[in-house]
Formats: sequence, C-alpha cells, structure tokens
Amino acid sequence: MPPSAPTRPTALLEVACDESGSEGEKLVHGSTDTFAHASVDVTRSAALATIERVRVEARSPATEVKASVVLRPQNRRLLEWLLGEDGPLLGHAHVHLTDKALHLTGRMVVLLDGASRSGPELGRLAEVLHRTATRRLGREGWEAVLADFNDVVRARSLDEAAVSARALQRGLADLVDVAPALSAGVPTEPVGLLALVARGRGVLDPIVPALAEVLRHWGAAGRPLWVVHDVQATLTDAAIRTAVGSSADGASETLEGISFVDSQDDPRVQLADFLAGAARRIASQALSGQADPGLVQLIAPYVSARSTWLDAWPQVLEVVHHRHVAGPGPGHDVLRGRRRRQADVGE
Repeated sequence: MPPSAPTRPTALLEVACDESGSEGEKLVHGSTDTFAHASVDVTRSAALATIERVRVEARSPATEVKASVVLRPQNRRLLEWLLGEDGPLLGHAHVHLTDKALHLTGRMVVLLDGASRSGPELGRLAEVLHRTATRRLGREGWEAVLADFNDVVRARSLDEAAVSARALQRGLADLVDVAPALSAGVPTEPVGLLALVARGRGVLDPIVPALAEVLRHWGAAGRPLWVVHDVQATLTDAAIRTAVGSSADGASETLEGISFVDSQDDPRVQLADFLAGAARRIASQALSGQADPGLVQLIAPYVSARSTWLDAWPQVLEVVHHRHVAGPGPGHDVLRGRRRRQADVGE
C-alpha cells in the first residue's frame, strides 16, 4: 500500500503585521524612500509586557506607543534590547524591505518590456538598469525618470499621461544601451496610453509583495495561518487575492484568513509597528550612505532575503563603505540632505 500522506499540523499560527513608509502607489518624490512590512509571532501577554517596558523606560505618557518613541536617540538602549538577543522579537519576527525606486524600476520593466522576457530575466534587467541608471544619473536623476513613469500610470487624464510619457521617453533615451526596448515600449498614442494606465493600476503598491512574503515565510511550516493586520485601505480584496496568488511553493494554501484591527486594540500589532518603523529608518539611512553599523547588524536577522533591495543584509555596510572610499556620485550632496530630512519623518 502507498504510504499515507503526512498529517497536517492543526495548531493555528497567528501572526500580527504592520507597515511603515506606505504611500500607496506613489513610489518616488514622496515622504519616504523605503517601505518596511513587519510580521511577528508573539503572544498577547508578551506583547503587553514589552509595550509596558517601552512605555516605562521611554517615559512615554501616550496611550499607544509608536515606533517613533523607540527611535529617539535617548532611547537607543531600549531599541537595542528590543531587537537584540535578550529582546522579545528575535526568532519571532520577520521584515520585508522595499527600496521604492528599485520596486518601481521592476514594475516599469514588467509593464514596458514584460511581453518579451521571463520573470527571472525581468528581475535581472531591473537590477542592472537600476544600478546603471543610478550610477550615470545619480539617485535623484534616476528618480526623476521614474517619477515620469509613476505619473503616467497614475495619470488622471489622457493629457497628463501623454505629457509624462514624452518626458519618460526622453529620460530612457540615455539608457537605451542597457534596456533598448523600454523607450520604444512607451506608448504615445491614446489607445496605448490608456492600455498602459489600465495595466498599471493596482500593481505598484509594495504592500502586495510584502503580504505575499508573509505567507511564504510563515506558511513554510505548513501550519494553518491567520494574519492579523493593522487597518490598511490599500489591502483590498483584489490586492489580497494577488498576494495569495503570487505566493510560491503553495505556502498560501495554509492561509485560513486575514482580519484587520486598529493597532490600539492589539498589542502584537503595536510590536509589528515598532519593528517596521525601526527597519524602515535603519534601511533608509543605509540607502543614503548614512548607515548605523550597530543597528544594521541588529536588524539584519529579521530582513527577508526576498526583500526588494539590491544588496543583501548586512552586506549593505560593505556597499556604504565602498561609497565613502570611492567618493560621492552625481547628486550625492543634494541626495544626502534630502535623505536626512526623510529620516526625521514620523512613523
């Protein structure tokens, strides 16, 4: 007789999620350059005890303690405890990071050149294009080109889409040796523009691949999975279906359901907020060449290898060091000032 199928574990795994840096489908020239999505597997009692410790040590009178509290310089030791070996999160939490400009580069490659290439090819092209364009134009210059693509897809009228499409063609012309099909793939006629806008709506928000990563990571054990998420308007039924459909290895089959709560009503979601806010701040500083080595090392064990990021963690420190040795690239001084201002944005 054939061996019987393995028994599926029945104990429900419930993970709580929150994000930091969400601006929907506006991915460049916004308030933040990085999106972080955190998920935690802790008990309510452990979460409550952690929040109380944070409130006492940070001397916070707030009813709901936010990530910005633990990110204050005077609370550095508290943040180190929260992320470190003696804290409540290590081994019980996961973070998916998104470099928004890299994510938008990938979406642009898919929408303008996706018909002629496979998924892995598109991913490699996006990385090469992002590296090359950032080196040639500077991060700020490349983001200006990406902003034109972002504006095409988010255009409110055909005239707006046409203006942004012409600007996008000019910007991509300087990169024709890297991605020759992209500039030619930008439509200029009304029918093509409308089709691009229709294809692009709803596929840019980084929260969708982040949720898919939650299902992959926590569903890998095969246990029935329930996701508790902070209220998030962009996680529509369509977005959730997309995330479930894109989860690899059948991990999404373990999903029993998703519920949305106000973070004030679930201490586990507040812990996810702490982690997401800390990860976004640390990652944004690394992206701008202002990495804090100690914090990069602390956050590295939580960061998904499938994050939308060019360099693996904590190898980002080597990249930052190389930038300092090699000297600033185009637009570096302007960029550094802007990134520092972004780091001060509240979570």
